[in-house]
Amino acid sequence: MNQPSDQFAIARQHAGTAPSLLSTHKVLRNTYALLAMTLLFSGLVAGTAIALRLPHPGLIVTLVGFFGLLYATTKLRDSGWGLLSVFALTGFMGYTLGPIVGHYLSMPNGGQTVMLAMTGTGAVFLGLSAYAIVSRRDFSFMGGFLAVGILVAFLASLAGVFLQIPALSLTISAAFVLLMSGLILFETSRIIHGGETNYIMATVSLFVSIYNLFLSLLQLLGFSSGD
Repeated sequence: MNQPSDQFAIARQHAGTAPSLLSTHKVLRNTYALLAMTLLFSGLVAGTAIALRLPHPGLIVTLVGFFGLLYATTKLRDSGWGLLSVFALTGFMGYTLGPIVGHYLSMPNGGQTVMLAMTGTGAVFLGLSAYAIVSRRDFSFMGGFLAVGILVAFLASLAGVFLQIPALSLTISAAFVLLMSGLILFETSRIIHGGETNYIMATVSLFVSIYNLFLSLLQLLGFSSGD
């Protein structure tokens, strides 16, 4: 039988972990709430870009706009301005997505391809998020691999823009599907285990994962359907 001192020690340990668990769950709830709002906002911007047939801003503007807004969001993440910044970032990404989706919609069977990509993205995100939450496994060991893999894939994608080699583009898309799936597991695990306590940055990470996962699936499905 435990001595009274042991029982008090156990009680103090439980009391110490309770706020941490509540804090983690709060971050998770806030992240998913903000993620849902940013996805809706980004979708509305993309739909507007498609309806108005707005042109794609181009590679340079896209990179400058993304990294500039990402930097601003990182700097403002602990203030109310961070919320405005994250909507500016995701709205800009929605604008860059609109012309791409519009291009696929103009092709034969394009609507089906886009819907399959959206369904696949949703299924992958929900499935991996649920697994990370239910299993409570720690996927922090994937951090280094994901960082290197995403950097290599990003540089390869820039090369693919200039080389215009279909096989290279498809390989990069397949790699991004795997990397973004891993990033979803990694980021969800960080939130659960207290590694990420800022829901704005957690939202940005998951949003970028979903964005790139959708684009990669769209390209792969478009190729397989002959688009």
